[in-house]
Amino acid sequence: MEEYRPGLEGVIAAETSISYLDVEHEEIVIRGYDLLDLARQKTYVEVAALLLEGELPSPEEKERLERRLVEESKVPEKVWEILRLLPPESHGMDRLRTAVSALGNFTPHASEATPEADRKKGWHVLSQVAAIVANLQRIASNLKPRDLQPAMGFVENLLYIITGRPPEEEEIRAFDQLLIAYIEHEMPNSTFTARVIASTLSDLHGALTGAVASLKGPLHGGANEAVMEMFIEAGSPEGLERLIKEKLQRKERIMGFGHRVYMKKMDPRAQLMKETLARLVEKATGNRKAELTNWYETAVRGEEVMRQEKGLFPNLDYYAAPVYYALGIPIELYTPLFFASRTAGLVAHVIEQHAHNRLFRPRVRYTGPRGLKP
Repeated sequence: MEEYRPGLEGVIAAETSISYLDVEHEEIVIRGYDLLDLARQKTYVEVAALLLEGELPSPEEKERLERRLVEESKVPEKVWEILRLLPPESHGMDRLRTAVSALGNFTPHASEATPEADRKKGWHVLSQVAAIVANLQRIASNLKPRDLQPAMGFVENLLYIITGRPPEEEEIRAFDQLLIAYIEHEMPNSTFTARVIASTLSDLHGALTGAVASLKGPLHGGANEAVMEMFIEAGSPEGLERLIKEKLQRKERIMGFGHRVYMKKMDPRAQLMKETLARLVEKATGNRKAELTNWYETAVRGEEVMRQEKGLFPNLDYYAAPVYYALGIPIELYTPLFFASRTAGLVAHVIEQHAHNRLFRPRVRYTGPRGLKP
């Protein structure tokens, strides 16, 4: 009997030069760099360039890419019209899935499945997806979408459109780090989905549409929303401790803890977001400082309780959720923003799949009956 591993756990499905999770050394390798070093020293646009182009850009190239992302972010009006036809109560990820699929119909040479075409379309779709996500709630409220402005940087633009107010420098930096934390993570379900679709020589937009559907699930991208809803229900450190223990007694899953890869250690990205949240608390004043302090202390208490009760550690979604909230980002946009960030990593994987393609076609272990007669 050939070995069967449920969920393909531990199975090597591809060779890649894009990223690698080195659990032993607590390092997330992105084209040779430690993701945490990149998050602390570089910007989202620079890390996106590293993924799509293979190397970090010079300061001049970074500025050119900032301008390019703003210029290419224009979304066809027909796509906005399609989104307006959807029920306003539709989940943001359902609307985003529709939008990504629709974009392919308005993209020149959309069906081309070559690394060169993928790279060119990749920058375009990266900027368009970000613009769509930033405007999802405006479209659902039947408001006119806002275009990205040349006077602002790419990340600053997104935060401004979402919150409706000019963000402070500390907020821009926190949002930038949040996006970098989500940008690429080896071979999670959505990346695997994109590569499986791309392996048929389907196009970039098709691969990304499948990835959106995969990322919606609460066991993958949707966990960040569930975490913040749990925090709000708890309201305080004491409330979260009580809530977690009640959930554990009912044998309910606590979102934001545990990871298929980080089973015995804390997700390094969670530690990064814990630091980011602490920095936002430090910079805040007045009532805002009291509010953010409460969320930070609540998160820390939950971390301690889960370590004591279950020996589980936070994953990225656990500390990312209160960072999103501290920035004034609506909970419904947490997972769409995860996808907007991860688009860079997904495009890199589609480029690599098309460059060294082998159709994914696994086999099964059959457990059904045999020998039946009609």
